[in-house]
Amino acid sequence: MTSEKSYWKKIYQKFTEFLYKKGCHDNYVGANIKVIRVFFNYLKNDKDLSTGDFQRLFYVRKEEIEIFVLSPEQLKFLIHDKEFEQSLIPSYRRIKDIFVFGCTTGLRYSDIFLLTNKNFEKIDGEWYLKLKSKKTKTFSFIKLSAYAVTIFQRYTTSNNKATLFGNTSLFNFNKSLKHIGEFAGFTTPIEVSREKQGKTKRITKKTDTAKNRFCDKMSSHMMRRTAITTLLILGMPEHLVRKISGHSHASTSFNRYVHYAQAYMDKEIEKVHSKLESY
Repeated sequence: MTSEKSYWKKIYQKFTEFLYKKGCHDNYVGANIKVIRVFFNYLKNDKDLSTGDFQRLFYVRKEEIEIFVLSPEQLKFLIHDKEFEQSLIPSYRRIKDIFVFGCTTGLRYSDIFLLTNKNFEKIDGEWYLKLKSKKTKTFSFIKLSAYAVTIFQRYTTSNNKATLFGNTSLFNFNKSLKHIGEFAGFTTPIEVSREKQGKTKRITKKTDTAKNRFCDKMSSHMMRRTAITTLLILGMPEHLVRKISGHSHASTSFNRYVHYAQAYMDKEIEKVHSKLESY
């Protein structure tokens, strides 16, 4: 038993060391270790094989990755600046519209590209979006803003079975977003850090001239994150935001958005304080 325990300890150490040397971070390493632990539990509980409890020695590391979202000012720019919109090529204009729609409704990428005319309903002169999430199977009924309705009507088709926004690969969607962000001037340098073995390390580009820019972090994930944090920043109660986003009351991931929104508000309050303190 002692020999077997020592063997699996070495397996864990050598495997994790190998992953870290390859440049992996705590979340990826932890995900691999979690798979191994689940497999051992499957052998023991489902197949009744006496594999021991050595998987308990495998520590699953996790890291909190920094959230990048559009500020309310950046979102307003993408919504209302017609001159910028006209400067984009048609394909980028379409991606920008989809991105703005996602930042408004909080839908996941997978749900947005499944929308059809049947998901939209007009009640007493107001437009609502109704759908069941592909990932969580939760039902949402969201009142649409005027600019979201404009986007919907721009892409609506006579065929109720056809998807509203057509098809776009995730790779091309994210690549286009980065270019749109660069054209919009969202090029503020940002500091990116990740964790290895619980230690925070700053991520830098290979060349000194290249920097981590905000536009380089724009992706499909930013839509949902922006929608949630914008609602929180602008004062909507947490329980209502949870209902829109589909997060449960016990969701730990939702608290990250709350902390981010609070940090944003603190910075804005500090700006006001500094103006009042200067004489």
